[in-house]
Amino acid sequence: MRIAQISPLAEAVPPKLYGGTERVVSWLTEELVRQGHDVTLFASGDSETGATLVPGCEKGLRLLGVRDHTAHNLVMLDRVRKIADQFDIIHCHIDVLQYPMFQDLSHKLVTTLHGRLDLPDYYPVFEEYPQMPLVSISDSQREPMVPGVNWVDTVYHGLPSDVAPYNAKGGDYLAFLGRISPEKRPDRAIEIAKRAGVRLKIAAKVDKADQEYYDEVIEPLLDHPLIEFIGEIDERQKVGFLGNAMALLFPIDWREPFGLVMIEAMSAGTPVVAWKNGSVPEVIADGVGGVIVESMDAAVAGVERVRGFDRRKVRDYFESRFTAERMASNYLAAYKKVIDSGARPPQLVAAE
Repeated sequence: MRIAQISPLAEAVPPKLYGGTERVVSWLTEELVRQGHDVTLFASGDSETGATLVPGCEKGLRLLGVRDHTAHNLVMLDRVRKIADQFDIIHCHIDVLQYPMFQDLSHKLVTTLHGRLDLPDYYPVFEEYPQMPLVSISDSQREPMVPGVNWVDTVYHGLPSDVAPYNAKGGDYLAFLGRISPEKRPDRAIEIAKRAGVRLKIAAKVDKADQEYYDEVIEPLLDHPLIEFIGEIDERQKVGFLGNAMALLFPIDWREPFGLVMIEAMSAGTPVVAWKNGSVPEVIADGVGGVIVESMDAAVAGVERVRGFDRRKVRDYFESRFTAERMASNYLAAYKKVIDSGARPPQLVAAE
């Protein structure tokens, strides 16, 4: 199959540091190439891929200091549009910017929505272009969406089995990984660790938008012998950080669309103590991949509970549901649904 993958230009594919969507695009692209498909990746020029790379900018825009990415993305989409006939399917990962330009190509375009859908900002676009095929990354992600949109499937993220290799031993600390923000609730993670009497290592970036929250809420909580703030880490550091942890804390307070760090931890054999929000019940099998909680008392008890988990079974659970191979197979099935449901351009159907 001739496949175009359209990545955000904020980060390289894969990202140098933080960047969940670009990381998923990389895993999907490389697995599709491995399976023998002809894949073209539209991404930043510093991306690394086995596919044919068409750069939309020299480097990831975040590292270049570009704040508004709209212009770069529009130029990239125009390049895709000009050679659209070269592809059997065009897979977009950049929200909805492509809709007006590609509305007559809905028979060969699929969009994965990677972000939250409980905010109404994008609803006018979904209402105006309801025919555009959409893939969700969890069933929970869909729930707040306007009715009548064209859902093709839910495809869970997956990663190569060697990205976060199995660590049979684990360690004696709790891990918090991701981004410092109110909805991620690092304050909950800190309280859990203090009440459980277990060390907590926080590897997280602080965006400018969250600097005030960090300064006023989180930083005062870090002055404790059990708490260590590491800051943002790269992919190489993440492997040891997750694999050497006793458990990952995922104490979110928002409708999480997926939560990539949960499957990265389980890949390493590290169980997850996660708040019951958003996709968590779809990703974590309670008592298998981790513990799902709804209160601070339950979270503290959950830390003690995961001490007895068999890390091999956590890894086996990951392998049964969240590998890159499975993700790619599910996307290929979604591509086929799109192609089969609209094998001709809309104008040809209307002419019959």
